[in-house]
Amino acid sequence: MQATTPQLILASQSPRRRYLLEQAGLTFQVIPSSFDEDSVRPKNPSEYVKTLATAKADEVASRYPGSWVIGADTIVTINDSILGKPADARQAREMLVRLSGQSHFVYTGYAIVCKQTNSCHCEAVQTRVQFKALSDAEIDWYIESGEPFDKAGAYAIQGLGTFLVRSIDGSYTNVVGLPVCEVIETLFKLGVVRLSHANAKEVAV
Repeated sequence: MQATTPQLILASQSPRRRYLLEQAGLTFQVIPSSFDEDSVRPKNPSEYVKTLATAKADEVASRYPGSWVIGADTIVTINDSILGKPADARQAREMLVRLSGQSHFVYTGYAIVCKQTNSCHCEAVQTRVQFKALSDAEIDWYIESGEPFDKAGAYAIQGLGTFLVRSIDGSYTNVVGLPVCEVIETLFKLGVVRLSHANAKEVAV
């Protein structure tokens, strides 16, 4: 995949989202958004992540109007409560205790924005995740690993946290942080990415 005009930008500093798009063969720049997420009040999970994803993409797109910008936001919900990123070990433990032996939902909103073409496409994807019943020792060990602290819901399905998950129903990459299938499909539909020849993709001119 070759980066040509318009340029493709990921408006996120998440190494997980960057890795997922690189694995899909996309060439892009990473330019994190400076949008204040705390300025948006929680609402219906799907609408909430879509609002945040659009705001993040829009902020970067306003600085690079000729580029296509991908914004995203992921949350974990259980019993209608939103679990964000734990601030400390106490919050991480509370989240993991709540998730233990239960099913929950992961929502990721993604937005693809280009100011020059006045384009904005936004969707939310939902995945159901079932946790195993966790012992106190397992929770303590996982918290001590340090992995929960920058993850929504205090776990990473692609990391050590894989042992917490009994099953999933829906997109795996959505739980990691970006529903790659849906994002790539949208890029094709918008004409941002195209197949140039067998087994190769490129950013459209």
